[in-house]
Amino acid sequence: MRWNRREFVAGAALALAGCGRAPAEAQEPKMPATPLLTRPIPSTGEALPIVGLGTWQAFDIAPGGADWDQAREALAAFARGGGKVVDSSPMYGRAEAAIGALTAELKLRPSLFLASKVWTQGRAAGQAQIAASHDKLRAPVLDLMQVHNLLDLDTHLATLRAAKAAGTIRYVGITHYDESAYGALEAAMRRHALDFIQINASVAERTSEARILPLAAERGMAVLINRPFAGGDLFSRVRRLPLPPWAGEIGATSWAQVLLKYVLADPAVTCAIPGTRNPRHVLDNLGAATGPLPDAAQRRRIVDAVAAA
Repeated sequence: MRWNRREFVAGAALALAGCGRAPAEAQEPKMPATPLLTRPIPSTGEALPIVGLGTWQAFDIAPGGADWDQAREALAAFARGGGKVVDSSPMYGRAEAAIGALTAELKLRPSLFLASKVWTQGRAAGQAQIAASHDKLRAPVLDLMQVHNLLDLDTHLATLRAAKAAGTIRYVGITHYDESAYGALEAAMRRHALDFIQINASVAERTSEARILPLAAERGMAVLINRPFAGGDLFSRVRRLPLPPWAGEIGATSWAQVLLKYVLADPAVTCAIPGTRNPRHVLDNLGAATGPLPDAAQRRRIVDAVAAA
């Protein structure tokens, strides 16, 4: 059985009902009390908070209704809490349009760092898709545009470099999420000067720690981390575990923060982008960008705890 985060929270609350305390995951997350930790984009030195917001599935919604209201609240909480990086894509259904509309409604654009992707074949198709992303996100200038999954890489990078020179895109990057593509990703990182890469990493998916992250540091590339919860699978593994006492050593008050802090502890990581439109989860995730990050021994402890679950 695969549990998503909502089911995990509800199950944890029920499991501990009557024991005199609420589980850490079920406690009401608070707005971060201190500024979020930041890391610089190597190519410019611009600082970004180390926890952002992904929009896959979560923001594939239409205006009106409870989902839209929840998304508005989540995006507002994200900005109030100090979050900046919002990552979307034309492949995420209505997510770009939703982010564009909500950002305009909440008047958040100056405070957000908007990232999207191009994923198509051919120069003309790529240019059209990029133009559509500008329109949907209501952003004449996009902070980051990425070639998704390396598709037609050289063609699109030429388009993105021209757009960067023209001032309509600030940063250029590439993405992937599958270990089978790491060889091609590494080759692209060595062949091209890039501002960003985006790759998967989590307690359950650690190959990029040895292969991709060191190369990004060597090449001076910022790193966005997708799948920091391994697509939600990590919650199904820790759902029956109480938050260990040693979580306090790294300032974590939930398993989500423990799992995010594991990823964020790698100095090559610029920002992790967990996806959610739940305002509580947004604030909980931002909490991972405060307080201490685990050292090598504490990271091994996290890996061991999840492996034993």
